[in-house]
Amino acid sequence: MSDDLHEQRGRDLTAAPDLSYQQDASRVTAPTVVARLAAELGAEPMFLWRNSLDGLTFRVADRVVKWSPPPLVSALRREEERMRWLAPRHPSPVVLDSGADADGGWLVTAALAGETAVTDRNRARPEAAVAAIAAGLRRLHALPLDAVPAGWTAETWVNRAPAALGPRPPVSEQDRVFVHGDACAPNTLLDDAGRFLAHVDLGDLAPGDRWADLAVASMSLEWNYGPGHDAAFYAAYGIEPDAERIHWYRGLWDLES
Repeated sequence: MSDDLHEQRGRDLTAAPDLSYQQDASRVTAPTVVARLAAELGAEPMFLWRNSLDGLTFRVADRVVKWSPPPLVSALRREEERMRWLAPRHPSPVVLDSGADADGGWLVTAALAGETAVTDRNRARPEAAVAAIAAGLRRLHALPLDAVPAGWTAETWVNRAPAALGPRPPVSEQDRVFVHGDACAPNTLLDDAGRFLAHVDLGDLAPGDRWADLAVASMSLEWNYGPGHDAAFYAAYGIEPDAERIHWYRGLWDLES
């Protein structure tokens, strides 16, 4: 995504290959809200990642704090809304606190007992990780669409149709599901056994075409595990690849990158 589009959408770029936006914790200063929570809990904050727009994420004891600078506070609030809605329906972080001040905004969630699908351990077992990513998306896509909050469909990139891409492939009723909106491998958490545990980075959750998730998820497999995993991914999800839709949604992703 361009910086302008990222700013509009608040996309968390932790889904980049190799988590390339991670940085040495010694170079990161914890925001005031993180330091305050650490003092309250008597725990050292553990830096997790920085995205390309200087959003920071920390773990403090049994909590995770996602902090964003002022231009991205509205995007953080959008993600909070989705997380609060999703948590009772699908494995995802539970929001414990949120707020904003002159320095930025924050979102505090309960930490989950798992790890991203692209840790060294999970990269060493790509077959399990790929199957877990597929299983998590299949589970998310099975949620009923009968309680969609107003406005969500229009807010997400997956429902745009830039003229440069040509006509959007028609979306069948069967393929209209809740899409994650940033289904790259790092946004799936796995348990110790390598099974699907939860989804994170949910700011683009909305109804849309399941192929928006499947196209981006399968594209990210090569970034994170090397080539040759697409067939296993689609088989684990239980679907035959749709070349037209894969091409179109990858083009949409690239056009906005």
